[in-house]
Amino acid sequence: MTAIAVLGSTNMDLVAYVPKAPRLGETVTGREFRTAPGGKGANQAVAAARLGGEVVMIGAVGADEFGVRLRAGLAAAGVETAALRTVEGASGTAHITVDDEGGNSIVVIPGANARVTGLEAGDASRIGAADCLLLQLELPLEAVLAGAEAARAHGVRTVLTPAPAQPLPAGLLAATDLLVPNEHEAAALTGLTDPHRAAEALLREVPEVVVTLGAAGCLYAARGREPLTVSAPRVRAVDTTAAGDTFVGALAVALGEGRAMPEALAWASVAAALSVQRPGAQDSMPTRAEVDRAAAARAAGGAES
Repeated sequence: MTAIAVLGSTNMDLVAYVPKAPRLGETVTGREFRTAPGGKGANQAVAAARLGGEVVMIGAVGADEFGVRLRAGLAAAGVETAALRTVEGASGTAHITVDDEGGNSIVVIPGANARVTGLEAGDASRIGAADCLLLQLELPLEAVLAGAEAARAHGVRTVLTPAPAQPLPAGLLAATDLLVPNEHEAAALTGLTDPHRAAEALLREVPEVVVTLGAAGCLYAARGREPLTVSAPRVRAVDTTAAGDTFVGALAVALGEGRAMPEALAWASVAAALSVQRPGAQDSMPTRAEVDRAAAARAAGGAES
C-alpha cells in the first residue's frame, strides 16, 4: 500500500444548493441544505484512503460536535487520526453555495485549523514514514513550511495544492516536489492566464507542475520534458466541490504505486470525474473498484463515466 501523510485542514461543510448563485446584495431561495465533512486536507486524506492508500491525517479539530463528527468520518474512511488533535474552540467550517450547473463558491472559517502553527511530537516521524506528503494552504503557512521541510529531510515526495491561492515563501517552493494548482491558482501565482505559460513560469520554482483544467482535464509540465495534456472524461457535473482534492488524492496513490505520470494523471482524472457526478465533498469520492472499473472502460473506448 502507498503510505501517505496529509498535513492539512479539517472542516465541516455547510452546503446550500440553489438553482443560481446569488449576486452581491441578492437573496435567493435554495432547495436543499446539508452538513458534511470537508476541508482540503481531510478531503485529500479520504480520497486517498478510499483508493487504497494507507493514510495518516495531521491537523486539528475543535472541542465541539463538529469535531467529533469530523474525526469519526475520517476514521470510517480508514484514515489514521492519532495525529488529529482536539483543541479548545470551534472546528473549521466551510460555507458553500452550489448551483444547478455544479459550480460552487466557498467561504472558509479556519477555526481549529488556525491553531496548527507547526509540527508536534511525532509528526516529523509520521511524515518520514510516508511515501508522500500532501499539503494545502488552509493551515498557517508556518505549519505547511514545517511539514515540507520535514518531508525534504526524510526524502519524502511533497505534493502541494496552493489553495486558497496566496503568495508562497521561497522556502516552501524549494521544498515542494510537485505543485498542483488549478488554472485560477496558477494564474494568481504567476500573473499569467495561459496555463501553459503559467506552468512554464512555475517550473522555475518547482521541478514538476500539474495544472488542473476542470472539464478540459489537466496539464503536466516538468523540467527538461515536453508538456503533456490529459483529457478528462466527459460527464455531467452535479457538484464540483472537492473534485480537485479527489484528483490529488488519487494522483498520490497512483504515483506511490509506481505508475508512470501519464497513466497516473488519467486514473486521477477518472476519479475526479466520478466525484463531480455526486453531491458533497467526501461523500462524493469514489472507491478503488469504481475508479478501476471506469478507467478500464475508458481505456477500452467505452463509457467515460
